[in-house]
Amino acid sequence: MDRLNEQFSKIYDENIDKIYRFVYLKVNSQEIAEDITSKVFLKGWEAYKNQKEIANPGAFLYQIARNSVIDHYREKGRVNVVSVEVGGDIVDKATDIHDKTVLSADVDKIKGAMQGLKQEYQDIIIWHYLEDMPIAEIAKLVGKPAGTVRVALHRGIKELRGLIQES
Repeated sequence: MDRLNEQFSKIYDENIDKIYRFVYLKVNSQEIAEDITSKVFLKGWEAYKNQKEIANPGAFLYQIARNSVIDHYREKGRVNVVSVEVGGDIVDKATDIHDKTVLSADVDKIKGAMQGLKQEYQDIIIWHYLEDMPIAEIAKLVGKPAGTVRVALHRGIKELRGLIQES
């Protein structure tokens, strides 16, 4: 059991920030994101200690996170939104006030436009561009061929551009 604890601790350390960021972008609250993220890792631990071997723990945790966010919105009866508060974390503190203002406005535009995308497009864009996840890994995560994911990514970006231009 100690060996399993050590292995899962390593998986936790490698994935906690990514899973939290993914969840936070899907919900509009730091507290809710923290709660969901902790539940993700509890579910991950239960599955890990029972199955003992999971081929891709990161993808497995993302799938749990994705399902947990969906469950959260089902329970709350809300519409899925992308947080508009995350912009402060993205702004580079080394830029001057003008640059910060322009960058913040651009980030707010992008976040607002993301809300208008299909859930699938949101997930793929977040995983690919914010998490630097390769198309092949996203394909495994969503259970679709890499070509389908690539097309969805391009369609999502195209729609996002259109929504940004409209705003």
